[in-house]
Amino acid sequence: MSWAEEELKDTDLGDRRRTQRWVQIVEDLMAQPTASVPQASRDHAAMQGMYEFWANRRIRPGSILAGHSARTVERCLEHTTVLSIQDTTELDFSAHPGTRGLGPISRPEALGLKVHITLCSSDAGVPLGNVQTTVWAREKLRRGRGYRDRKAAIETKESYRWLEHQAASQKRIPDTVEVITITDREGDIYDLFVHPRRANSELLIRAAQNRNTKREAYADDVIPLFEAIQQSPCQGHRRLELQRTPHREPRQATLSVRYATLWLQPPQTHAQAGRLSAIALQVVLAEEEHPPAGEPAIRWLLLTTLPVNSFEEACRCLDRYSCRWLIERYNYVLKSGCRLEALQLETAERLERALATYAIVAWRLLWLTYEARVNPEGSVATVLAEHEWQALYCTIHQTTDPPPEPPSMGQCIRWIAQLGGFLGRKGDGNPGVKTLWRGLQRLNDIAATWQLLRGKGKEL
Repeated sequence: MSWAEEELKDTDLGDRRRTQRWVQIVEDLMAQPTASVPQASRDHAAMQGMYEFWANRRIRPGSILAGHSARTVERCLEHTTVLSIQDTTELDFSAHPGTRGLGPISRPEALGLKVHITLCSSDAGVPLGNVQTTVWAREKLRRGRGYRDRKAAIETKESYRWLEHQAASQKRIPDTVEVITITDREGDIYDLFVHPRRANSELLIRAAQNRNTKREAYADDVIPLFEAIQQSPCQGHRRLELQRTPHREPRQATLSVRYATLWLQPPQTHAQAGRLSAIALQVVLAEEEHPPAGEPAIRWLLLTTLPVNSFEEACRCLDRYSCRWLIERYNYVLKSGCRLEALQLETAERLERALATYAIVAWRLLWLTYEARVNPEGSVATVLAEHEWQALYCTIHQTTDPPPEPPSMGQCIRWIAQLGGFLGRKGDGNPGVKTLWRGLQRLNDIAATWQLLRGKGKEL
């Protein structure tokens, strides 16, 4: 089976032919992830089939992703610890005002969709797959409701999705696997900390709120969180690799590390309602004391249910939180690599089915990028078909004679990235996902020509 057939074997769309078309759609988009739908489709019938698939009201987006989610859980079972990374992003379709069913997003006057994603990763930082995606269109924003919204029950708020996704991860992944839910500051929700968790389920969340805390459960003195952790002694220093962002070049940072156990007090509205009580959490503060000139200092304040009784355990929390970057790259691949926001579909429902389709393509691109770094000696035969790796080898080495055995995955991924513009110089490090998706598009054309010419050679 092809990788797409293997990945989607548990998908049930109600009709075998419909599922076969679905596999073909994923294969076509993976071969040319940055191409438009007409360019990526293998022929006119395939293009028409793709648009009809996204327009089919009998196909639920959850069913589209069900097979991939099942395979994600299988991959999770191969690990003792899995990172369940959550994030909310926005898809801006303001350039297509004719699309029905869109809603306001953060940018004034913009229209689009909100998307909440849970991406699972191994402890080593290899993305394992998408466990759950929730898509919605906001209602028109209303002014003057801020105070009333803060007092409303969590179940009525958009922020309830953080709790829903955490519960879904716990339910789908057996408790033999430790699941660590990781979020950025948007996930600093008191209700999430006290939400029921199964055994072997933990939280690692970047703090946003300067909550009231106590050093002991029944202490009288209340200290703001930021002040309380700053009073704790520095336990050591840790060098951390910082990834490239739109506002920062990649660099190393030396962080001073503090940690303490603090009792977080419930928000006033919750305390008055008697709904929530104080909880004990481990708090880890890592901050850069001497950033480079012109660069803002790095400061991570993490709240966790994981044990932090030593400098090594505190550093482990920092390493795990740094894996949250994977979901940022995942969203980047969806928007810039797959060009999801460029789709011109008639309704938000069709866009949601397209998102479910591209979600698998984005994961696969990201998995290739990071699996090659963690497991460079693995066989590429599990990733590329025979004619693909043969065409790749012969193109890079300018020969017509491929080797009898497939090269390693790490080497092939670098060759694909070279096709996409990666120079591979000594100081260039590992190729990124952008050069990979460019290279895959070129490899698709090269492999098709290779297969055609080899077939003609046999006939002659």
